[in-house]
Amino acid sequence: MSRLFKIIMISTISMNAFSLVLWTDYKTRYKLFTLYEVSELIFVSIYSSEFCMKLYVDPINYWKDGYNLLDVIIIITVFIPYSLHKIKGKHYPYLHIADGIQSLRILKLITYSRGIRTLITAVGQTAYTVASVLILLFVLMYIFAILGFCLFGAPDRGDLNNWGNLAVAFFTLFSLATVDGWTDLQQQLDDRNFALSRTFTIIFILLASFVFLSMFVGVMIIHTEDSIKKFKRELMVERHVTLMEEKQVILKRQQEEVSRLMQTRKNVDYKSFSELVEIFKKTLRHTDPMVLDDFGTSLPFIDVYLSTLDNQDTTIYKLQELYYEIVHVLSLMLEDLPQKEQSQSSEKVDEK
Repeated sequence: MSRLFKIIMISTISMNAFSLVLWTDYKTRYKLFTLYEVSELIFVSIYSSEFCMKLYVDPINYWKDGYNLLDVIIIITVFIPYSLHKIKGKHYPYLHIADGIQSLRILKLITYSRGIRTLITAVGQTAYTVASVLILLFVLMYIFAILGFCLFGAPDRGDLNNWGNLAVAFFTLFSLATVDGWTDLQQQLDDRNFALSRTFTIIFILLASFVFLSMFVGVMIIHTEDSIKKFKRELMVERHVTLMEEKQVILKRQQEEVSRLMQTRKNVDYKSFSELVEIFKKTLRHTDPMVLDDFGTSLPFIDVYLSTLDNQDTTIYKLQELYYEIVHVLSLMLEDLPQKEQSQSSEKVDEK
């Protein structure tokens, strides 16, 4: 479960995937054949060691994890080519299939990537809904396959290559549902002058592609967003737990420092509690937050805190007095304003 072990395994899987890419080029495989064989033995040894270590640590619960079962299947596929080489020989006709499934090794990254596991969980949660959508799509294709066979699959003048039987009609409808080359299929129907061909094609594409496939994508997006939100909540909880653990460590160290200072205070006569606090501040590290959960319940701290509240009350009282004085001055100014206006108006009348 250590971070270093995960980094080693991810690096190993990535290098193995890169070596498989080089293995697909025959010239490179011929030049680096010895290096490839040695690296293959190293990769297989690391995968086997990983399996043995995990199984040794927890031999019972190991088989209860689906991702561990995936690792077991991958390890079995790793040993299939070696077994076929020994039993059937290197000229066995199906040996290339066993070599091809070695690409499954990259799936071991799923075990070490929480993001990929979140997406797989989302896909698993959508299985029931997606199955319902696919069943509806199959029903729709079944109806249109029968209808298309009856309309365009006549032996004499029909399009037998695309609508000659039910299996071919299903494949043609799948092409229409994915909107892949549907114009060519429609052109073949137009060349045979089928009157309802365009209406048939447009209705099926609207239902299959724009409705059912969009519904399929929408269901996947909704469940993926829910899984991502759940994944973010789990990360936040883990970060909070980590922060609380760090806080407890810091709090324990600060409590020890305070206890040590309080013990020292009994032996050394300090002038005030503030001096003791200043000495305590010097013991703090630059990156440590000030944790006062238990420290704030001590009697000296309560004494300082209450004195601070008294000073705050005094300051607020003085500010209120100043506010009342300002209001009084403003009221006097408002009272004098009409008298000044009357005097100014009388002076203007006298001048006239």
